[in-house]
Amino acid sequence: MLITLAVVLILGYVGAPLIVWSIAALAGTGYLGFMAGCSQAWFYVAVAVSVLLNLKPLRRAVLTGPIFSVFKKITPAMSQTEQEAINAGTVWWDRDLFSGKPDYNKLHAFPAPKLSAEEQAFVDGPTEQLCAMIDDWKITHELMDLPPEVWQFIKDKGFLGMIVKKKYGGLEFSNYAHAKVVTKIATRGGTAAVSVMVPNSLGPGELLQHYGTEAQKNYYLPRLAKGLEIPCFALTNPYAGSDAGGIPDYGIVCKGAYTDPRTGEHHENVLGIRVTWEKRWITLAPVATILGLAFKLYDPERLLGDKEDVGITCALVPTEHEGVQIGRRHFPGGSAFMNGPTMGKDVFIPMEWVIGGREFAGQGWRMLVECLSVGRCISLPAMSVASGKMTSFVTGAFARIRDQFGLAIGKFEGVDEALGRIGGYTYQMDSAQRLALVGLDTGEKPSVLSAILKYHNTERMRKCINDAMDVHGGKAVVLGPRNYLGRSYQAIPIGITVEGANILTRSMIIYGQGAIRCHPFVLREMKSAMANDGKEFDDAIIGHIGFVGSNFIRSLVLGLTGSAIAGSPGSGPMSGYYKDITRLSSAFALLSDMAMFSLGGSLKFREKLSARLGDMLSGLYIATATLKRFADEGSQQDDLPLAKWAVEAALYDVQQAIDGFLVNLPARPLAWLLRRVIFPLGMQFKQPADKLGTQIASLLMQPSAARQRLIDGVYIPKDEKDAVGVLEPALKAVIETDPIENKLRKAHRDGKIKTPATAARLQEALDKGVINKAEFDAVTRARSLKRQVIMVDDFDYTLTHHDEKLFERQPV
Repeated sequence: MLITLAVVLILGYVGAPLIVWSIAALAGTGYLGFMAGCSQAWFYVAVAVSVLLNLKPLRRAVLTGPIFSVFKKITPAMSQTEQEAINAGTVWWDRDLFSGKPDYNKLHAFPAPKLSAEEQAFVDGPTEQLCAMIDDWKITHELMDLPPEVWQFIKDKGFLGMIVKKKYGGLEFSNYAHAKVVTKIATRGGTAAVSVMVPNSLGPGELLQHYGTEAQKNYYLPRLAKGLEIPCFALTNPYAGSDAGGIPDYGIVCKGAYTDPRTGEHHENVLGIRVTWEKRWITLAPVATILGLAFKLYDPERLLGDKEDVGITCALVPTEHEGVQIGRRHFPGGSAFMNGPTMGKDVFIPMEWVIGGREFAGQGWRMLVECLSVGRCISLPAMSVASGKMTSFVTGAFARIRDQFGLAIGKFEGVDEALGRIGGYTYQMDSAQRLALVGLDTGEKPSVLSAILKYHNTERMRKCINDAMDVHGGKAVVLGPRNYLGRSYQAIPIGITVEGANILTRSMIIYGQGAIRCHPFVLREMKSAMANDGKEFDDAIIGHIGFVGSNFIRSLVLGLTGSAIAGSPGSGPMSGYYKDITRLSSAFALLSDMAMFSLGGSLKFREKLSARLGDMLSGLYIATATLKRFADEGSQQDDLPLAKWAVEAALYDVQQAIDGFLVNLPARPLAWLLRRVIFPLGMQFKQPADKLGTQIASLLMQPSAARQRLIDGVYIPKDEKDAVGVLEPALKAVIETDPIENKLRKAHRDGKIKTPATAARLQEALDKGVINKAEFDAVTRARSLKRQVIMVDDFDYTLTHHDEKLFERQPV
C-alpha cells in the first residue's frame, strides 16, 4: 500500500501523464484487493479502467464524448472582439507560471537587458540635454505647454522616432532603450515624458510599421521620425472608454469626392468612407498634424465584399482635412501635456487612408490589441519606474537631511517604514519591467504581462508617491519650483486611468486573458468545442485531468514539506524563494482549474474572484522578475535587502490572494478541501520583516553602489540652486559634518558653549577653539544647503490668475 501511494505521489508530482500514474494507482489498488482476498474483482476493475483510459475510441465513446457534449453547452460564447483580444500577442514566461512548474533555467537563460553603445550615447547625450532644458514648474504653472525650443529639440534629435526603423530615418531603438529614455525624462517632467512617449508607443507609428502599406510607410514614417508630423491616436469615445470595442463612432463605405490637404489635389468618384466620430481624452490631439482614428465600419452596399458589418477599422487622417475638428484641449490634473477632443461628422476619406489599405478594413481591433500590448509594457510602466526611482532618491536624501527632535527623520521608525516600502516597490517595478522588455526585444508580444505591468506598476507608483508625500510633509504640500513631488502627486490618477482603467485591468484583463492564453489546455478545449472536434477535445481533456491531479499532489506535498523538496537553481541566499514560488505556482494552477470547474462560464462574471486569481499570477511574475534581476546584476550582497523585501512582499501578496479566493469561493466544501491541500500547516508566508525595511531605509539615506543601482536613470541636475540638484551635495555635506554637529551639541551640554541659539553657537565654538576654521566652513556650507532643501516657495499674493484665455470654456 505504501509503495503504491509513493509511486502515485511521485508520478503525480513530476507531472507524468494521467494514464501512467492513474494506471499505477489502479493496478496497485487492484493487486492489494486481490492479495487481501477480496476476490479478483478489484484486479478486474483496475484492468477495465486501464483499458478504458488507453483505448481512445472507447474512451471517447464512454468518457470524454459525454463530457464534450456538456462542455459545448456550458462554454460561454465569445464575441469577435473577445476572440481577437485573446488571440492577440504571445505567451511567454507567464505560461510557465501557469504550469505549476516554472523552469528557472529558462528564466535565467533569457538575456539581461542592455543598451547598445548608440543607445547609451543617446541616453547620456540628447536625453540628458533635454532634461536640462525642462523647467517643470514653468511648464505646468506658467506656459501650460512645453516651450517652443523644447518641442524643437525633441523633434530635431529624433525623440519622436525612437521606434521607427533606420531605413525610414528613425533611431530604431530597442524597447529597453525606449523605456530608459522615457524613464529618465519622466524623472524631470511628466509633460515632456508623455509628449515623447505617445508617438512611440500609442501613436500611428507602431501601427504603420506593422500594418501600413508601402506607400503609407514611405510617406509618413520619415516625417514622423523627423518630427514633421505630430501624431495622435483617437480611440476613446465619451460613451466607450474601457469598452473600447463598443465605440459608437462609425464609417459608411461609399463613393465620394475629397481634396487631399497634403497635395491640394481634388479627386472625384473615389471609393472611400464617410466617417462620423466624437473622441475625448486624446493625447497630443491639440497639436497633432496626423490623426489616427478608430471606428466601426459598415458596408451596406457591399462595395468591399459580402459583409455589411466590416468591423473596427483604423485610418490615418490629416488634421487639416475638411471636416476634422481638432485643436481644443483638456487639462489633465497636474500636467500640461497636450490632450484634447476631436470630432467629425460625415467626413469623407479615401479607402487608401485606412492603415494597411482596403484589405485591412475591419482588422483594427486586432491591430490595436497587438500593438497596444507592446506600448502597455513600456510607457506607463516606465513612468511608474521613474516615479519609484525619483521618490527613492529625493525621499531618502530628504529623510537624512531633515531632522526633528535632534534626529534625522529617516531614523524614526514611522518614516523608516515608508522608506522601506518606497525602495522595495521601486525594486519590484523596475524588475518587472526589465523582464517584460527582454521579452519584447526577443520578439514576444506578451499581452498578459503588459496588463500585469500596467496595473501593478501604476499602483506601486501611487504608493511610492503617497509615502514620499507623507515623509516630506509641508515641503511637498506647497507648490512651486522647489516642490519636486506635488505635480507627480496630482497626476497619479492619469496613469491609473488611461490605457485601460486599473479596476478593469485587475478584475477582468489579467486573469481573463491569462487563463485562456497561458493555460496548457483551456484554449485547446475551447477551440475544439468551437470546431466540434471531439478527437482534439479528448486529447486535451485527458491531459487537463492529469494536470489537475498533478497540481493537487504537488500542492499537498509542497505544503507538507514547506517547499523543501522543490528544485532551485543554485544555493545562494535567494535559493529558498525559488522553491516557494514553485509551491505557490502549483497552488495557483490548481485553484485556477478548480475555479473553472466549479464556476464554469460564470467565472467570467465573478470579477472579484478573477481579480484574486490575477493577483496570484501577478505576484508570481513580480517575484520571478525580481530573482532574475538580482541574478543579472551579479547577486550583489548590498542589494539583498531590496531583493528579499521585493520577493517576500510578492509571495505574501500571492498568499493573501489565495486566502481571499478560498474565503469567497461559492463551492464551500471544495474551498475547505483546497485550503487543507494548499495550506496543510497553515499560512506560512509573512510580510517582509521590519529589519529589512530598516536596511532599505539606511540604503536610501546615504550614497552607495546599491543606492546608485536602484536610482539609476534619475536625472540629477548639477546646479545646487535646483531643488533636486541640491539634494546630493546637501546629503553628503550633512553626513560629513555629523561628527562636528555632535561635537557642538556635546560642547553645549558640557557648558563649553553658552549661546542658546543654535546658529550662534557655531561662531562661539570657533572663537573658543571647540572647532577649527575648516570645520566651521564645512558646517556653514552644510547648514546652508540644508536650508535650501527644507525651504518652500512663497509668492506675491496679488498674482492670483493666469491668462484667462487659457481657461476660456466652450458651451457643451
